[in-house]
Amino acid sequence: MIDELPAAFFDVHRDLPRQGPGDSMATRRALAACGSLGPHPAVLDIGCGPGAQTLVLAESLPGAQITAIDTHRPYLDALEMRTARAGLSDRISPIDMSMEDMPFADASFDLIWAEGSAYIMGFADAVAAWKRLLKPAGCLAVSELVWLTDDRPPDIAAFFGEEYPDMTDRAGAAERILAAGYRLIDHFTVADSAWWEPYYTPLLARLPALEEKYAKDEAGLAVIAAERREIEMRRRFSNVYGYEFYIARNEKID
Repeated sequence: MIDELPAAFFDVHRDLPRQGPGDSMATRRALAACGSLGPHPAVLDIGCGPGAQTLVLAESLPGAQITAIDTHRPYLDALEMRTARAGLSDRISPIDMSMEDMPFADASFDLIWAEGSAYIMGFADAVAAWKRLLKPAGCLAVSELVWLTDDRPPDIAAFFGEEYPDMTDRAGAAERILAAGYRLIDHFTVADSAWWEPYYTPLLARLPALEEKYAKDEAGLAVIAAERREIEMRRRFSNVYGYEFYIARNEKID
């Protein structure tokens, strides 16, 4: 679980604009693909982190009530502060809750949102388990790390063989959504700039100071080295893998 990670992990990721690749443009594009959700949609943001996308959803859906869940309390505290500053505390409810144990009633939500978080459960298991929470014709918007090409050089194939062995390609992730009983509406690849501007660039800027701070901490240095390796993989192989945003509806095609 995330809270079992070394302290250095949270130092590395503290106060970043995003906790993973993504940006407001991708969030808005995926939301637009969902179409009309009614005047007062109930929204569930799963694995919300400190809530960059949560705020975009609230601003884009002025009548929505958003339940935002995560298991890392500091992220939820940050989201609470951000919602208060934005005057959205009456519309966003951050909750400390695992995505694997959500006690909501069936058909509770018009929209389920999960940017880069479904892998925690396993993508296929996550989209299947969450379907019961959607109202009939409700929308699922979920981004997933996928292969973009069949040409996978040995270095990047080995990297994800360790980091995400269940990773599939764009078509494979789409098939997992269809197999869970959804109708796929649209999908698109998140822009490479969304990996850098809100995530890797500010993350890189803090690594030298953290290397000094954790100079005598083997676990801390290992975290930092892993971040540098991940970023180097992105520099070298950005055309080989990426995040794909999938938008699907709770309707099965006959």
